[in-house]
Amino acid sequence: MPIDLTALGWTPGLAETFAPHAAEGLIPARVALEHTHIYRVFTADGEWLARVSGRLRHQAAGRVDFPAVGDWVALEPPVEGADARIRAVLPRRSRFSRRAAGDPTEEQIVAANIDTVFLVSGLDGDYNPRRIERYLVVAGDSGATPVVVLNKMDLVEDLPAVLAEVLAVAPGVDVHAVSCRRPESLDVLRRYLGHGQTGALLGSSGVGKSSIVNQLIGHELLRTREVRASDSRGRHVSTARQLVMLPGEGVLIDTPGMRELQLWDSGEPSGATFTDIEERAADCRFRDCQHRTEPGCAVRAAVTAGEIPSIRLENYLKLAGEHAYQARQQDERALIEEKRRGKIGAKALRKRLEDKGRG
Repeated sequence: MPIDLTALGWTPGLAETFAPHAAEGLIPARVALEHTHIYRVFTADGEWLARVSGRLRHQAAGRVDFPAVGDWVALEPPVEGADARIRAVLPRRSRFSRRAAGDPTEEQIVAANIDTVFLVSGLDGDYNPRRIERYLVVAGDSGATPVVVLNKMDLVEDLPAVLAEVLAVAPGVDVHAVSCRRPESLDVLRRYLGHGQTGALLGSSGVGKSSIVNQLIGHELLRTREVRASDSRGRHVSTARQLVMLPGEGVLIDTPGMRELQLWDSGEPSGATFTDIEERAADCRFRDCQHRTEPGCAVRAAVTAGEIPSIRLENYLKLAGEHAYQARQQDERALIEEKRRGKIGAKALRKRLEDKGRG
């Protein structure tokens, strides 16, 4: 069945970027589903299965160079019953990344080319403002617009109090309370999912992401499962990231529940998430104040005065420490990769790693 690529987000700018690939007889496609060594892609001619070409696999320096769900790719059409071949990945305009499980130096792209990232939290035992802060930090680095979605609002007695608490940790971010038991409450999400727009749902297991997708589509496309009442956690019902088309609207990427979200990026936590702390930090006596024991710290003074919750500063410092550690790990990996490619010698590598360690 033919597919309107503009509904998937295809633009004149992408067409211009794709022109050299079109000259080689390749066609544009968007990655909808990723399995081990095989992908499902959407093309103007319908859905196809595709594999990465040998050349792209050889040139890839890491998993970040392979296609991810949401990517636009240059595709060699299938011939004689063989699967199509992905020859290139187009530049990503946004991407939501985390640190790969078990490897502190490897980036894992959760979803690419997103306009809006819906950070879903269940208003049951899953609810945790500190987790929402963590997701906002990562979303701030993605290039997409974050929106906090508080699902299962029917389980909360004092919803205004919960909304006030979330708004305090998500300044300037849209926050919506919804319930899949009240389908009309989900209509507010549709305004972010117009023709050509891409949204992505991210959150812990059991928060109801697949249920939200099913409600927005109008039928059960993704399987759901009851969560355990003891801890409000569900099993990973969605086992793979998947891009689905919404009838008459844009597209939505559902992701498996994340038991942990390891930060990926360098530098400080996003100032957009901690504007209250960043604004106070400008008044600290020392420009490099770490907001721990330094004299003249305006941030700690605000905490003492009750203007900033102490737990918020604790979370900020924790995330800052994770960012700094991640930056060191990425630097070391980059140096080792230079050595592997023969750009620097072993002696120079040791010296630069020692210098990084002293820094």
